[in-house]
Amino acid sequence: MPELDGRIALVTGGSRGIGAAICEELAAAGATVAVNYARNAQLAEQVSGRIREAGGSAESVAGDISTAAGAAGLVEQVESEVGPIAILVNNAGITRDDLIMRLSEEAWRDVIDTNLGGAFFTCRAVARPMMKRRGGAIVNMTSIVGVRGNAGQTNYAASKAGLIGLTKSLAKELGSRGIRVNAIAPGYISTELTDVLPEPAREAILSGTPLGRLGDPADVARAVRFLVSDSAAFITGDVLAVDGGLGI
Repeated sequence: MPELDGRIALVTGGSRGIGAAICEELAAAGATVAVNYARNAQLAEQVSGRIREAGGSAESVAGDISTAAGAAGLVEQVESEVGPIAILVNNAGITRDDLIMRLSEEAWRDVIDTNLGGAFFTCRAVARPMMKRRGGAIVNMTSIVGVRGNAGQTNYAASKAGLIGLTKSLAKELGSRGIRVNAIAPGYISTELTDVLPEPAREAILSGTPLGRLGDPADVARAVRFLVSDSAAFITGDVLAVDGGLGI
């Protein structure tokens, strides 16, 4: 029997890249996946369609988690239409890169509100039903940039560093109710964002990565699958780096 059989998983930002890979990996492990998207219904339905074609179960669910009302509405909709959420993966995130002297207040707020605020709002919304059921697993997608920092990404780095503090604090708050909260810090993963990197920047990344390659979305997805499974039943408050050694 697949290790996540019968569990409902909500993945925010599940319509592309790492999020899509996570949705497909959790579905392959037996979970019914709510593929969340904010704007692109077509991409989300493509992910859900691939899961169903492979024999899994998935539903596309719209919701803007950057506001408290949006996150609460998303969780309520999934709970009522799909089922009780046992797994939450906070993957939704954006970038608005620039050096701090040129970084606008709007770019700062957009990134903080989506990456950190969105995870907070969604965790808060799902915490109450998980606590009533005395169980659940939450994974917050941080970044190696949140650990090491990166020039031109003060907003992004701050949001991802904040997620680490959020993860550790929630692990302490919710552990007594059987809810585990962990984070994953990916390094540079081959997605649309890294595909457009200039060659010198790509070479610099690879030279600093002991494994000598970019990661694949599936590398991150498999780590999520482990952390939400019973194999990780005694792991909470941890930050798992999936970075090819870049953070060493």
